[in-house]
Amino acid sequence: MSAVVALIVGLGNPGPQYQETRHNAGFWFVEQLARQQGGQFRLENKFHAEIAKVVIGAKQVWLLKPNTFMNRSGQSVAALARFYKIPLENILVVHDELDLDPGTVRLKQGGGHGGHNGLRDIVAQMGGKDFMRLRIGIGHPGNSKQVSNYVLSGAGADEQRLMDESIDDALAVLPQVVSGEFQKAMNTLHTEK
Repeated sequence: MSAVVALIVGLGNPGPQYQETRHNAGFWFVEQLARQQGGQFRLENKFHAEIAKVVIGAKQVWLLKPNTFMNRSGQSVAALARFYKIPLENILVVHDELDLDPGTVRLKQGGGHGGHNGLRDIVAQMGGKDFMRLRIGIGHPGNSKQVSNYVLSGAGADEQRLMDESIDDALAVLPQVVSGEFQKAMNTLHTEK
């Protein structure tokens, strides 16, 4: 058994101009989760975020969408985690992942930031990297100089469908993740397809 999840952070950039961009895959995940569970996001300025509370299994879980732009995500995560005394190991961060193809989603415990500015700031603000991650594959443009434009643009219809399906796959195992059955959820998710 690993730690239970008390906070799920979806990473993205605020504002309608970013809503459909690949970098907002984390937002898509928590928005879909809130819809499924009947949760409503509300703006909470002291956390620099939109937050919602849902029940998954029998556990109450906070959902967080930072309003700080990607490279300052940690400010928002740290504010809520400190206020509610949520330890690092009870946090699941959901983010886009260049190193995975669209349609692929992976769970990971701890690790580096891999160049992801949202993860980099969370590690810096929280003083550690031992949080759980849910990595939603968005693919790579093939050239590192094109990454910024790529993550801040929308996906084609086929690619988007694959990403949406991977989010559904991840939502299906989320009750196991939340209840602390991380390895079981990982085994299910990583052997699909």
